[in-house]
Amino acid sequence: MKKWILVLSLVVLSVGQVSAEVSRLQKILDDGVLRVGTTGDWNPMTIKDPATNSYRGFDIDVTTELAKDLGVKVEYVATDWKTLVNGITADKYDMTGSASLNMSRAKVAGYSQPYFYLAFVPVVQKKDLEKYSGWADFNQPSVKVAATLGTVQEKMVKDFFPKAEHIVIEAPARDFQELLARRADVSVTSNVEAATLVTKFKQLAIAPVKEARKPTPISMLLPQTDQVWINYVNHWVELKKTQGFFKATAEKWGLKSL
Repeated sequence: MKKWILVLSLVVLSVGQVSAEVSRLQKILDDGVLRVGTTGDWNPMTIKDPATNSYRGFDIDVTTELAKDLGVKVEYVATDWKTLVNGITADKYDMTGSASLNMSRAKVAGYSQPYFYLAFVPVVQKKDLEKYSGWADFNQPSVKVAATLGTVQEKMVKDFFPKAEHIVIEAPARDFQELLARRADVSVTSNVEAATLVTKFKQLAIAPVKEARKPTPISMLLPQTDQVWINYVNHWVELKKTQGFFKATAEKWGLKSL
């Protein structure tokens, strides 16, 4: 009996040692690099400059600040929405930039504490504004709704508009490009991105709905089983929220949280 107790104790100790050894936090500190997966196509959260292969945006400022506080360099790893979670589970990066809280993603990946909140609105051609007066107007067989594969909007538009025709395209193409090309009548995106789209493309407008739908927290995706790394990031988020960092960064990029 004593022998089995000793063996069991050694196994427990070994598991604890392995868990501590494989923590992303220690690996990041040892390597001196924080790897961040980012899509580069969500203005103003993450925008990639193809000419310089560099990134800018709210996410970039946030993860740069995290790397600075860790005392390491930040390395941005290009990804897209359909493989965003896979990059975490396959150890291609240590975390992502901002991602909408989504329970399908949460089945296989961890999340940090939220630090921003948004909701979703429909975007249409400005000349079509008079056709729509509410969300229900888009739920028609004659309406073509665009979405990008792998985004939370893909499932959202199918739930919102089951009667509509769904046009799902793959990154690096984006749903709003289908709208610009008149291959779709509407796309649904966050109030954050919608504001930048209608400023950049004068032919687009936010449809006159009474209110945005699906208020959603924004967080970083993290390895689900690495509680040491998740705890560190959560402590960092809480400290930075208290110190006003996220509010100041959002204001810099013209963002307004719900």
